[in-house]
Amino acid sequence: MAKLVYRFQFPDGRTESLQVRPVVPAERAADLPAWTALGFHQCANCPLSTADTPHCPMAVGLVPLVELFDKVRSYDEVTAQVESEERTVTKRTSVQRVLRSLMGLLAASSDCPRIEFLKPMAHYHLPFSTQEETTYRVVSTYLLSQYFLRQQGKAADAGLGGLKANYRELQQVNAKMAARLGAIKLEGGDSSVNALVLLDVFAQSLPESIDQALEELQPAFQKWLHVNRA
Repeated sequence: MAKLVYRFQFPDGRTESLQVRPVVPAERAADLPAWTALGFHQCANCPLSTADTPHCPMAVGLVPLVELFDKVRSYDEVTAQVESEERTVTKRTSVQRVLRSLMGLLAASSDCPRIEFLKPMAHYHLPFSTQEETTYRVVSTYLLSQYFLRQQGKAADAGLGGLKANYRELQQVNAKMAARLGAIKLEGGDSSVNALVLLDVFAQSLPESIDQALEELQPAFQKWLHVNRA
């Protein structure tokens, strides 16, 4: 994954930054908070064992974010700047909306087995994407992964059934992660939990609404489809 830095400027003039990078499992094991323990609100569909994996990979990835924003209210305004080698993106919005983007990136960058299918999206991160843009990217990423499977001679999904199944699994993960974050004493802040709620709303709606969402994207392809009509 390319180097990414999220920088934040708050109305009171305070500035903070967070560099997104792969988590080294052992580097923080000694001082990880209790809410990152795998057995604490462990997902029912989690294939990991506490004997081999003491800490939840996704929770570990979210620690820097929680530590940075645990005293911030979700409705506070913030100017966020996302810097990569290719471009810089700036947006002024609520903390909740910014953290939705960052939390999705950190989660997809983790070693959680249930979010493995979103790793390519973390590699090609699009900050502050709309729901329509996210749907486009999710579906395109999934279909491209199936193309690569066919190229390797492996079984591939001819439709989107596998994607819908993946998101149903992700719903369980988000619910348990919300329980983890909800157990933290946030000292007046609520941004981390609320950002996860926004992510979960999308995860819950996608399996049932994906066909309708794709219909809404179809006009962008209409001219190409007309030209290539058999």
